[in-house]
Amino acid sequence: MVMRAYAKALDFINCHRDNCINALRATERKTIEGKLSSALQALKYRNFKLFYGGQFISLTGTYVQTVAQAWLVYRLTGSAALLGLVAFSGQIAVFVLAPISGVVADTKSRRNILFATQFAPMVLSFTLAVLTLTGRVQVWHVFTIAALLGVVNAFDFPIRQAFVAELVTKEDLMSAVTLNSSMINSARTIGPGIGGLMVASIGEGWCFLANALSYIAVIIGLLLIKSESKARKPAQHFRAGIGEAFNFVRNTGPVGGLLVLLGLISFMGLRYEILMPVYAREMLHGGPREFGLLMGASGVGAILGSLVLATLGNVRSLGDWVGFAAAGFGGSLVLLSRSHSFWLSLGAMLLIGFTMVTQLDASNTLVQRIVPDELRGRVMAIWVMMLSGLAPFGSLLVGFLAQHFSARRTLAAGGVACIMGAMGFGFSLPILQREARKLIVKRQRADGLLVIQAKNERS
Repeated sequence: MVMRAYAKALDFINCHRDNCINALRATERKTIEGKLSSALQALKYRNFKLFYGGQFISLTGTYVQTVAQAWLVYRLTGSAALLGLVAFSGQIAVFVLAPISGVVADTKSRRNILFATQFAPMVLSFTLAVLTLTGRVQVWHVFTIAALLGVVNAFDFPIRQAFVAELVTKEDLMSAVTLNSSMINSARTIGPGIGGLMVASIGEGWCFLANALSYIAVIIGLLLIKSESKARKPAQHFRAGIGEAFNFVRNTGPVGGLLVLLGLISFMGLRYEILMPVYAREMLHGGPREFGLLMGASGVGAILGSLVLATLGNVRSLGDWVGFAAAGFGGSLVLLSRSHSFWLSLGAMLLIGFTMVTQLDASNTLVQRIVPDELRGRVMAIWVMMLSGLAPFGSLLVGFLAQHFSARRTLAAGGVACIMGAMGFGFSLPILQREARKLIVKRQRADGLLVIQAKNERS
């Protein structure tokens, strides 16, 4: 009797345990499904899907052209310093003009401006294609077109960042930012691989022509987007508008801290890309194929980073993601600098892409959640200026160091600088997080009041 009762008790315990395990697994599945569903919320908006699709096609073409342009310059000159100088000519305009474009973004129709910033690079890319295919291209042609594209990008980048926030509600902004980033990095994954193969098989000119045609997709998408005209702040003097945005950044600790770290990483770390043609040929003894695969690996890591952040990240933990990702990015650059194996270099590039985009997406989302709508275009212009505007100076420094020392030592120095910046950010993170939470709550209350006012006006 005792043994029978004991056996029944064991059966009951085992059954209860199995039921608990099954319930926990079901709960975990629902939790994961819920997070994935939340990460994809922005895709329920028709306007966002149109913008998302057009940008994906166009940006794939842009990365095809980036690979072809770098390889063309290196083929014509064989100079790492000139690679940095071409990058400088294409990026310096962002540093100079981004604050002005931010004022434009806050006072004019962002959709109309985006039409112009798609048509102009289409014409420039087609011009470079004709010059290359006819065999008339010279280095100064590439410099000139790169500089003109930089002027266009100075207006396109910040306005595109602010325009994404118009396509979704505040609740789905994080989903939109991460999906937009995953789209960019999907193009970053596919584009370099296609570009490397096209350069190796049919030459750089056809890459430039493919990019020119890819802008048609964005233009069609913008034509189909139905956006409600929103009241814009009356135009003010450029100096006053720019000063207002810089005062906001200076007096808002979390935004200022994020932008300082972003600027450091952009200046010292993100310029690793211009060294990849040198790294692929001289360090790994490869060609366009290896170059394209390395850049593609970085893109794969970037996609994974976007998806992981969208699934597991939340507003309260974004500051932690920024700090850890910045440190991981620096460590990955150091690993790449020490690699003598193509497969190890692929793994390092995967980590570089993952940590880079995680840091960028997390900081972008935090800034967009904190900044008020009337300052969004100008503050995002400063964000772009720190990301892309400091890049030309970093490009010059990287090209100079690689020419006079080596690509390996340059990569290692950039990685160490990023690690040190992440440590400094980490020390101040608790204070910044407390202030950021207060600001986000304040923004949520202000947005709620605006919704109530709008409903009252309609009724």
